[in-house]
Amino acid sequence: MFARRRFAVLKNLMEYAGIEPGRLQFSWISSAEAQKFQQTVVSVTEAVKALGPAKHMIKDIRKVA
Repeated sequence: MFARRRFAVLKNLMEYAGIEPGRLQFSWISSAEAQKFQQTVVSVTEAVKALGPAKHMIKDIRKVA
């Protein structure tokens, strides 16, 4: 329960900073659930790849001179 509340605060902070909510995910997985862990990692990785690069966090070196 404590971790879930902290995650909610962190997610709000990340959204305020301009980071898409899909880049941060929370899953509760037991150490005995290797299959579920693997599926979750694949799912999260695909979701983040679908979002593409976080454009506001990439420095455009063409503007620096």
